[in-house]
Amino acid sequence: MKQTERDRLILELAEKYNNPAYFINDPVIFPQHFFHLFLKGEAQLPDVEIAGIIASHLAWGRREMIVRDCNRAMEVMGWKPFDYVMNGCYKECNESLHRTIKWSDFAKICSNLKNYYSQFDTLEIADASTIRTEIFGQKSDQRAANKKIHMFFRWMVRNDGKVDLGIWKKKNPSELIIPLDVHVHRSALELGITKRKSADFATAIEITEYLLKLFPDDPCKGDFALFAHAVSNVKINR
Repeated sequence: MKQTERDRLILELAEKYNNPAYFINDPVIFPQHFFHLFLKGEAQLPDVEIAGIIASHLAWGRREMIVRDCNRAMEVMGWKPFDYVMNGCYKECNESLHRTIKWSDFAKICSNLKNYYSQFDTLEIADASTIRTEIFGQKSDQRAANKKIHMFFRWMVRNDGKVDLGIWKKKNPSELIIPLDVHVHRSALELGITKRKSADFATAIEITEYLLKLFPDDPCKGDFALFAHAVSNVKINR
């Protein structure tokens, strides 16, 4: 595929799919809900952040299942995520919350969040490694793409007033890294953006660097295009 044709396609898809109409049934609706309450003075910043952390952690599989199980988590929290986390009394059992994620896993994340918010006011100062190890409780892995974490960052930082919230002001959208899931990786391979077969951090950086050329101030706008290309069967001439 010619570079100009590919670039034009990415630009067109990004403009089309960076639209709330395509995200009515998407995990981003949960931090969005608390963001709108925050703007009215009816929620705190940690409510938005915790909803984003939980929703991003469950963002694995079919959207319908993700949204269903995010709803289950929010209902257990009484739709007051910060109060629930800081109260310290969590639903903890080996039953499934979402796929292989158990309620005990959810409880551990809540406990980690309580420890974090006992020291800091916001997750904005935390980097991907901190969230991976201290919030999600995973082992450090410099090669990991950390798709869920970078999607969470995209929600919090991008500030064009469409899908993402832009509630964090200290981070710049130009510094974001593409959330590299199977769909984005497949699109990047098909479009010739990368030849790397491994969906790791190095691949995420390579794709992000390409997107920076098209969106110098906002590389993750290209996330909408690459995801849409994978799931909407957009065909291109080769």
